[in-house]
Amino acid sequence: MYCRQIKQIEGIRGYFKGLGPNLVGVIPARAINFYTYGNGKKIFTELNHGKETAVVHLASAATAGIVTSTVTNPIWVIKTRLQLQGKQRLYSSSFDCGIQILKHEGIKGLYKGMSASYLGVAEGTIQWVMYENLKKRWAQSSDQLENKRTIGGKSAQAWIGNLGAAAVAKLVAACIAYPHEVIRTRLREPVSKTGTVKYTGLLQCLKLIVKEEGVVALYGGMSAHLMRVVPNAAIMFFCYEAILHNFGEEKKR
Repeated sequence: MYCRQIKQIEGIRGYFKGLGPNLVGVIPARAINFYTYGNGKKIFTELNHGKETAVVHLASAATAGIVTSTVTNPIWVIKTRLQLQGKQRLYSSSFDCGIQILKHEGIKGLYKGMSASYLGVAEGTIQWVMYENLKKRWAQSSDQLENKRTIGGKSAQAWIGNLGAAAVAKLVAACIAYPHEVIRTRLREPVSKTGTVKYTGLLQCLKLIVKEEGVVALYGGMSAHLMRVVPNAAIMFFCYEAILHNFGEEKKR
């Protein structure tokens, strides 16, 4: 229904709004997240007397989420603004959008929805902790199998386990934390021509959405969101493990 409305009102181009900043934002966001998590895990493991536990994964994931959200928030604000503009184009490009936000709202405008982004750190934390746990469990199961076929020195079952662990972890985490996506998007909406701001903060936004639209509104668009993020996470984590595995093998030689 909503997809049909987008096509009728804005045409095919409406489906690709905000694609530019999304592509620009995804690469640094994922790079920062994986880099911070990996190094954070090393540091927290050392602080934990060399033991890699669930608490270490939790602390590493939370740190990675906070750093990533803080650094990349302006990119996602610009992406959201471009996606929300209708036929009346307020911004001609991502650069123009950033300049307009700075001009009319100041630097604070680029950090709208930050509180909801920090709330969303819970999603990344749940995802990483679940992923590490499932990966370890399924790796142990694959080690017990006989006549294992290996790919690059690692069993095919282990590779499939990594892929499945990433998909399941993202699915569960996204379902639990999805309302923050809705709240964050609302907080990043452009200021109206009258200058009135409908959503002023995390709790105020949450209460207003529930009051005006009901709890179900907090899960609007979740199916489309899951269709995008679950396969994305599975592929991304699979590539991450492949890179770590290959580089690790090279270092051993």
